Amino acid sequence: MEMKPINAGKLRAIGYDARERLLQVRLDDGTTLQYSGVGEAVWRQFSGSGVAWSFYRDNIEEQFAVQRVSSASAQDTSALEALFGKK
Repeated sequence: MEMKPINAGKLRAIGYDARERLLQVRLDDGTTLQYSGVGEAVWRQFSGSGVAWSFYRDNIEEQFAVQRVSSASAQDTSALEALFGKK
Protein backbone atom coordinates (compact mmCIF):
# COMPACT_ATOMS: atom_id res chain seq x y z
CA MET A 1 0.00 0.00 0.00
CA GLU A 2 1.37 3.38 -0.96
CA MET A 3 1.73 5.67 2.04
CA LYS A 4 1.32 9.44 1.78
CA PRO A 5 3.54 11.43 4.18
CA ILE A 6 1.59 13.68 6.53
CA ASN A 7 2.46 15.73 9.57
CA ALA A 8 -0.73 16.21 11.56
CA GLY A 9 -0.85 15.58 15.29
CA LYS A 10 0.66 12.13 15.80
CA LEU A 11 0.08 11.07 12.17
CA ARG A 12 3.17 10.64 9.98
CA ALA A 13 1.80 8.71 6.98
CA ILE A 14 -1.56 7.49 5.67
CA GLY A 15 -2.54 5.09 2.91
CA TYR A 16 -5.64 3.45 1.49
CA ASP A 17 -6.46 0.28 -0.47
CA ALA A 18 -9.83 0.85 -2.16
CA ARG A 19 -10.23 -2.75 -3.30
CA GLU A 20 -9.74 -4.12 0.23
CA ARG A 21 -11.29 -1.07 1.95
CA LEU A 22 -8.25 -0.82 4.23
CA LEU A 23 -6.91 2.39 5.73
CA GLN A 24 -3.39 2.38 7.13
CA VAL A 25 -1.91 5.04 9.42
CA ARG A 26 1.64 5.40 10.75
CA LEU A 27 2.00 7.28 14.02
CA ASP A 28 4.92 9.34 15.27
CA ASP A 29 6.10 6.49 17.54
CA GLY A 30 6.51 4.19 14.50
CA THR A 31 3.34 2.18 15.13
CA THR A 32 1.38 1.29 11.99
CA LEU A 33 -2.33 0.58 12.36
CA GLN A 34 -4.69 -0.83 9.74
CA TYR A 35 -8.44 -0.15 9.80
CA SER A 36 -10.84 -2.40 7.88
CA GLY A 37 -14.17 -1.56 6.28
CA VAL A 38 -13.28 2.07 5.51
CA GLY A 39 -15.17 3.46 2.53
CA GLU A 40 -13.69 5.69 -0.16
CA ALA A 41 -15.74 8.68 0.96
CA VAL A 42 -14.16 8.52 4.43
CA TRP A 43 -10.70 8.18 2.85
CA ARG A 44 -11.27 11.20 0.59
CA GLN A 45 -12.46 13.33 3.51
CA PHE A 46 -9.57 12.16 5.71
CA SER A 47 -6.79 12.54 3.16
CA GLY A 48 -8.04 15.97 2.08
CA SER A 49 -8.73 17.29 5.55
CA GLY A 50 -6.88 20.33 6.83
CA VAL A 51 -7.34 18.90 10.33
CA ALA A 52 -6.42 15.27 9.66
CA TRP A 53 -5.56 14.41 13.28
CA SER A 54 -8.94 15.65 14.52
CA PHE A 55 -10.74 13.88 11.67
CA TYR A 56 -8.89 10.65 12.52
CA ARG A 57 -9.75 10.91 16.22
CA ASP A 58 -13.42 11.79 15.58
CA ASN A 59 -14.26 9.59 12.59
CA ILE A 60 -11.83 6.68 12.35
CA GLU A 61 -10.01 5.75 15.55
CA GLU A 62 -12.93 4.14 17.37
CA GLN A 63 -15.33 3.68 14.45
CA PHE A 64 -13.54 0.87 12.57
CA ALA A 65 -11.95 -2.46 13.45
CA VAL A 66 -8.21 -1.99 13.91
CA GLN A 67 -5.18 -4.26 13.65
CA ARG A 68 -1.64 -3.33 14.64
CA VAL A 69 0.59 -4.03 11.61
CA SER A 70 3.88 -2.97 13.18
CA SER A 71 5.17 -1.30 16.28
CA ALA A 72 8.07 0.96 17.13
CA SER A 73 9.78 -1.71 19.25
CA ALA A 74 9.77 -4.20 16.34
CA GLN A 75 11.21 -1.56 14.00
CA ASP A 76 13.85 -0.58 16.55
CA THR A 77 14.84 -4.22 17.07
CA SER A 78 15.11 -4.81 13.32
CA ALA A 79 17.30 -1.73 12.88
CA LEU A 80 19.62 -2.85 15.71
CA GLU A 81 19.79 -6.38 14.31
CA ALA A 82 20.71 -4.97 10.90
CA LEU A 83 23.57 -3.02 12.47
CA PHE A 84 24.87 -5.56 14.98
CA GLY A 85 23.41 -8.90 13.90
CA LYS A 86 21.13 -11.24 15.81
CA LYS A 87 22.28 -12.74 19.08
